[in-house]
Amino acid sequence: MPTTDDYGQGVNIAALTDAPNAETLAKNIVNAILRRSVLSYADAAERDATLTGALAPVDGQVAYLQAEQLLTARVAGAWVAIGSATSSWTTVNLVDGFAHDGNANGTVQYRRLNLFGEQSIQLKGALAVTYSPSIPNAGVFTAAPLPTNSRPTKLRTVTIPCSDVDSTRITLKLDAQPGGHLKIYGTNSSDTRPPWIGFNGVFYSL
Repeated sequence: MPTTDDYGQGVNIAALTDAPNAETLAKNIVNAILRRSVLSYADAAERDATLTGALAPVDGQVAYLQAEQLLTARVAGAWVAIGSATSSWTTVNLVDGFAHDGNANGTVQYRRLNLFGEQSIQLKGALAVTYSPSIPNAGVFTAAPLPTNSRPTKLRTVTIPCSDVDSTRITLKLDAQPGGHLKIYGTNSSDTRPPWIGFNGVFYSL
């Protein structure tokens, strides 16, 4: 009868009285250790398709998803995200009437990251705005929608800062739309035409 490891992890160790079988010996040890190591899969679909039947996941298992750049753990019978890889910044392409580096706050960019186990978008930079007389493109400043993996599943509304010059307010509303576009609200009044609108420190959930 095989015995188990001294650390109580359930790794079977062949006993001297067991019939010799190098393949079974190696497989029992490797499979038991891999089950407790950080597994790596192309994406969540491959992970879920692989870990079924006799390989069904158990609480405590950890798996890295390459496409999602997520480290996931099995907790209470479900996979939850516990971390992500470094995500690079991507510059937002703007429609006419908007320009980058408003108020010297830098280029408007976004990145996808993991916050407390939840996929989110972080924004930075600021827009310089040319009104004629209203805000360009009805407030939608993205020339193209953000990629599918950077779009929220539902409308996300957050507060964004703006200049108090030519404006009766110092904040506006940003809608991150499920279709991938970003739209600014709050400049309809003739006395609210801030020359720059910022995004530093803005986050929203996907």
